[in-house]
Amino acid sequence: MKLTGQVALVTGAARGIGRATAQAFAQHGIKVVIADINVTGAEETVRLIIEDGGTATFIKCDVRDEEQVKQLIASTVATYGSLDYAFNNAGIEMENQRLHQGSLKSFEMIMDVNVKGLWLCMKYQLQQMLEQGAGAIVNAASVAGLGAAPKMSVYAASKHAVMGLTRSAAIEYARKNIRVNAVCPAVIDTDMFRRIAEVDPALAERIPNQHPMGRIGQVDEVAAAVLYLCSEGAGFTTGHALTIDGGMTAI
Repeated sequence: MKLTGQVALVTGAARGIGRATAQAFAQHGIKVVIADINVTGAEETVRLIIEDGGTATFIKCDVRDEEQVKQLIASTVATYGSLDYAFNNAGIEMENQRLHQGSLKSFEMIMDVNVKGLWLCMKYQLQQMLEQGAGAIVNAASVAGLGAAPKMSVYAASKHAVMGLTRSAAIEYARKNIRVNAVCPAVIDTDMFRRIAEVDPALAERIPNQHPMGRIGQVDEVAAAVLYLCSEGAGFTTGHALTIDGGMTAI
């Protein structure tokens, strides 16, 4: 899994999958920009990377804000000289109810972060990568973006949109030496899963058995998939949805 670039940007890197991926990039000698609105968590990610001998910088960014996203990319390049890899991981879920019970506020929040935020990040990342003549983008989708997610219908819709953006961009930039892929995790041991467990403990107990492997995934397993999609080993892979799901979508 050879990584030939020098600089990676990870959004939503204050914890969970984002933090694990940022750490994995750094362990491969990549300089990492940590982007998040959670200052405490993001600074902790930077500290962990530096303590492990890596290089990282935190830039606060709300991905819903175009000017902040534009500045994030500019600051990344000003700090490290390029943007070779981007993992667009910032996202929220906020649901545990049937569609007819949902609120407009919840719908708008999920779509703003998961769709508009990702689109803004891709827009400015792609501009920079076009100038450089190369790059790799990985978007955080979900198995919910490949099928259904009862009581999380808006979240599922947002992740289907992520897949639409991913595949369309992959085709648009395939001859520009820019690859765009997505990871589609099933249930991973993150804060999101723990929130579900708090709201519905019985559901949390059943979830591992919904995966044929009989367990939920770990953040390091998703991080490894992201790095693979950025690596030379995936040089002929674009527009792909890589599932990390313990066999769930094979059923």
